[in-house]
Amino acid sequence: MPAPRLRRVAVLILEGAKPLDVGIPAQVFTTRASMPYEVRVCGAAPGPVTGGDGLSYHVAHGPDELAWADIVFIPGYRFPDRDDPPEAVVDALTAAHARGTRLAAISTGAFALAATGLLDGRRATTHWHYTRALAAKYPLVRVDENVLFVDEGSVLTSAGAASGIDLCLHILRGDLGVAASNHAARRLVAAPYRSGGQAQYVPRSVPEPLGERFATTREWALRRLGEPLTLEALARHAAVSPRTFSRRFVEDTGYTPMQWVMRARVDMARELLERSQRSVERIAADVGLGTGANLRLHFQRILGTTPSEYRRTFARGG
Repeated sequence: MPAPRLRRVAVLILEGAKPLDVGIPAQVFTTRASMPYEVRVCGAAPGPVTGGDGLSYHVAHGPDELAWADIVFIPGYRFPDRDDPPEAVVDALTAAHARGTRLAAISTGAFALAATGLLDGRRATTHWHYTRALAAKYPLVRVDENVLFVDEGSVLTSAGAASGIDLCLHILRGDLGVAASNHAARRLVAAPYRSGGQAQYVPRSVPEPLGERFATTREWALRRLGEPLTLEALARHAAVSPRTFSRRFVEDTGYTPMQWVMRARVDMARELLERSQRSVERIAADVGLGTGANLRLHFQRILGTTPSEYRRTFARGG
């Protein structure tokens, strides 16, 4: 199998950049033998950049470096509703996108992306504390405050802080496949998959005592995807009624329990297609989908391709 092509990642640091938001893409896509990425850090100009939370940065490149990148990450920064990004940054982002570069905003980095006009008419999200401010400042953006991240193809946005990990793993999964994404998640000690439709964690007046119990049930289910998994069995493991389980599961993940199980099975099938030479029929049985026809049906519905074409894509190097 040929080596995947090298992908070039730029992390764009603006004044007041949040340290965690900067560190997530830098670490997920870190330059190493097992990761076909090269990461460069740039800013509105080369030199020192005052960050948020007491940290500062020294960047080697200015906005012209975005012309080099295949994907640009825009970390969140302080006072995004008050301070507009420099014109040179907006122009560089717009030009990069026109060349086919993907632009991915983490947290309040969505404000800088919205300043380009590229989010107009598209869904986007940001940190829950700033969703109303984003909608007020950029009324043409369809702000969704109830998700972890939004993938609009060439422009992507994520909610606050740790959801940047979910966005990066989502991008990695699309670039290199499920096996590479799961490997990176293990290295980060992060959840291997949280759907973009999962709700943000926002302050609630009533405690949510079932969160850990439901997470345990999801882990239990992931280890048994080849076995029959029904709503009743999942609810029984979580020690709640099926009705309560269904309602809370949608709140926690953005999917019904059976939609989540189906996507988990398709993801497991993707990894087996990437890493093994098992037949489609064998993989369908191993992941609990029964027949190759059933796997093909759900693969096409969820991913828009066939298992055979998916395997050929990764045989060509991703």
